[in-house]
Amino acid sequence: MRIIPAIDLRGGRCVRLEQGDFARETVYSDDPLAVARRFGALAVSELHVVDLDGARTGTQANTDVIRDIVAGTPLEIQLGGGIRSAERLEHWFATGVRRCVLGSLAVTAPEQVRRWLCVYGGDRIVLALDVSLRADGEPMLATDGWTRTTETSLWECLDGYLEAGLRHVLCTDISRDGALAGPNVELYQRVLARYAGLKLQASGGVRHAEDLRSLARAGVPAAITGRALLDGRIAATEVASFRPSA
Repeated sequence: MRIIPAIDLRGGRCVRLEQGDFARETVYSDDPLAVARRFGALAVSELHVVDLDGARTGTQANTDVIRDIVAGTPLEIQLGGGIRSAERLEHWFATGVRRCVLGSLAVTAPEQVRRWLCVYGGDRIVLALDVSLRADGEPMLATDGWTRTTETSLWECLDGYLEAGLRHVLCTDISRDGALAGPNVELYQRVLARYAGLKLQASGGVRHAEDLRSLARAGVPAAITGRALLDGRIAATEVASFRPSA
């Protein structure tokens, strides 16, 4: 299983939000590039970067920091937050970003996103699908910074993208994100049982290496972790243990 460290940017700083709440922010560093380089020293090849200001307003406010990270680390960058046009996609691809992450647009403008998948290819675009579980366990999509739960299920959304060449999906149980509550392994098992070829990225709730091992045993291809790494709850040697040759 691939481990993908995560950096969330707000106002040029590296932060974490609890359950996406901007009022519950923890600032980890005023130097996100230094954090990215620290992650780059781990046994990983990718870095997940989110422009929280862009996600909130639709206008990316951390572009200089992102460019510094792209240029200043050897990691493949997966970038999300405020990417809402073909122009922004092409800008970031030209800058050296490997994959761009699309969130709410995947739910609110599916025809547009399907066109982009066809134009740029399934290896360049990731759908970030955030879910809130109904009382009956059905995963329903949330949008607009998790402030709105839709009437669209995760399954309905994924079914609509398969023929467009969808390959990468980042799925977050929003009740787990930033809360160190443990990942929703059962949810990811359900996703993989329905969509065996999907390059799923599990996000939210990772507390320690045992959570990562649980995801690996479930067959999850990749796991994103931010706060546990920032807090030192996962050691470099534990990250290295997930290398294919380890």
